Amino acid sequence: MTYSNAYAQYNNSKVLTASPGELTLMLYDGAIKFCNIAIAAIGQEDIQGAHNNIVKAERIVDYLRTTLDMRYPVAQDFERVYVYLQRRLVEANMHKDIVIMEEVRTHLQSMRDTWKEVMAINKNKNHTPQAMEA
Repeated sequence: MTYSNAYAQYNNSKVLTASPGELTLMLYDGAIKFCNIAIAAIGQEDIQGAHNNIVKAERIVDYLRTTLDMRYPVAQDFERVYVYLQRRLVEANMHKDIVIMEEVRTHLQSMRDTWKEVMAINKNKNHTPQAMEA
């Protein structure tokens, strides 16, 4: 088995065994990674590379948007942010604009960091002994 094959199997296993919260975190990380690659590609005037990676980031944001559970009021806030990010990604792709890509990446990093905090809080709540909660 080649190294790249082993790595692909490891990543596939990671996705298949991840919780929904961990999957969301992976999606944020992926979108940030594609923003970083697109920013580098724009800087190198690699138009096709920039386009391909901006589209990948768009698809992740679109997926995050479609998986929102609109029964919760906070989902409407996320919906607005995701619509905004999608619009900005389209603008960045049209103009190959590093500044817009950096803005989108900053928003995604903030959302990812907040998501990590929520996951940590929920993990701590789930591991608190009943006697301590009383």
